[in-house]
Amino acid sequence: MLKILISIVTLLFLSMAFSQKTETVSLDKNDPTKSCYTIIYPDALPWKGCLFLIPGFGENAERVLLQTNLPLEAAKSGLLTIIPSLQDGVLSFGVDSVSQQTLQKIIDDVVAKQKISSLNFFIGGFSIGGSTAIKFAENAKIKPKAVFAIDPPLDFERFYYSALRDLRLTTDGKENQENVYMGLRIQEIMGGTPETALANYYAVSPYSFTDESQTAVKKLVNMPLRIYSEPDIAWWMKERNADLTSMNITDCSAMINELNRLGNQQAVLITTQNKGFRKPDNNRHPHSWSIVDNPELIKWLLQQK
Repeated sequence: MLKILISIVTLLFLSMAFSQKTETVSLDKNDPTKSCYTIIYPDALPWKGCLFLIPGFGENAERVLLQTNLPLEAAKSGLLTIIPSLQDGVLSFGVDSVSQQTLQKIIDDVVAKQKISSLNFFIGGFSIGGSTAIKFAENAKIKPKAVFAIDPPLDFERFYYSALRDLRLTTDGKENQENVYMGLRIQEIMGGTPETALANYYAVSPYSFTDESQTAVKKLVNMPLRIYSEPDIAWWMKERNADLTSMNITDCSAMINELNRLGNQQAVLITTQNKGFRKPDNNRHPHSWSIVDNPELIKWLLQQK
């Protein structure tokens, strides 16, 4: 009931506060919550570009609109903004091949129906949605003009081992159920553990620290890329019993560093302090949409030609 009330209040607030027209399109006739997308239209023509904004794990478009004004501000700035939901809905892993194919189908559907093949398009997302965006940019036949990701996990070998380490260190019998779930889900997606299926971890992860050939990261040497992170180590240690080895900043900083060393000076890591809060209660959490300066990000996107 609480979730329903929050959803109603959110929609009422959005309808009163913003004038953008919205539309939801489903590619799955049997389940409107999967393989679908929400469009937020700019106020007026001509559109300045198209932004695909991918939710984090467990998020739908409604949740994104509750947590951040980025989609609405992007639309008000002239960007046709699309929030996709992939084949497994809010449980989509994003970086796997089926998720990536679904994302491509959604992009193709938007381009065909909106007749925007000539527009610049951008892609970004939060958490695993950011991982999804970066993975897409690596392999897309038609590359986005720019990519951004908000505190994404990128190296799923690291993610897997950090989840296992957290479970091993648990002494009170209260295992972190997110780490239990993610450890099993990563094994499912990768077809095994890093010991038995390391090649799959390299193939699926947007970045792999131990991949000496730099297979994935080399695909982005010419791509304008921003990664945002708020590395509040003290908060993670106190509130989640986690340390730097469990934080996405480990992957993010390593990937940007390697891209810079490969010659991509348009790849930037943006770190923030005390900006991470989650709505509706404004609870402190450094892993949040709110760490992004929305107007500045939109300005950067529109500068990419």
